[in-house]
Amino acid sequence: MELVHAKQQSAFKALQPVFGYKNAMQAPKVTKVVVSVGTGSFTDKKKAQLVADRIALITGQKPALRSAKKSIASFKLRTGDPVGYQVTLRGKRMEDFLTRLIHIAFPRTKDFRGLNPGSIDEMGNYSIGIREHVIFPETPDEELKDVFGMSITIVTNAGSKDESLALLRHIGMPLKKVADKKEVSKRKRVRVAKPALTAAPVAPAK
Repeated sequence: MELVHAKQQSAFKALQPVFGYKNAMQAPKVTKVVVSVGTGSFTDKKKAQLVADRIALITGQKPALRSAKKSIASFKLRTGDPVGYQVTLRGKRMEDFLTRLIHIAFPRTKDFRGLNPGSIDEMGNYSIGIREHVIFPETPDEELKDVFGMSITIVTNAGSKDESLALLRHIGMPLKKVADKKEVSKRKRVRVAKPALTAAPVAPAK
């Protein structure tokens, strides 16, 4: 298991033949990771506090409370009401979190078949949705009744989607392979002919 820190250090040598970098400072890197959890639908304050404690265990950093910026009557939301928690990781904590996410959390995910590479935005950032926080080993099994999801955003300084995609693959993110558009169009054109339904022969009456 190679750490994300070592992968980031070797990004220049790995991506230079593809993108033609002339300086090591041109190579993209992961700058920060943002973990956020929404608690707006929670009516129990104890469960909201449980979310904050578990996020602190998973990330190793105390989460910051996020409040509503404006009132929305249809959601019964007022300005200043707590809506979730957020953690911003940088440096060593960020690299340790990514290492555990890639090599421990994803393999523990049920029916995991890879991540969608189309979730990279124009700025080169990648967002992931986690349905169950119990995929992280820091959470004990008795918390299954209080399972919650989270959003993880990996922020990079890549200049394009292709550079960000190459960086994420290099550090070990299990992204699905992108199929060629021509191959996909050919698959859609080919249609399998259905066999014609024939009536069973009727036996002659005696």
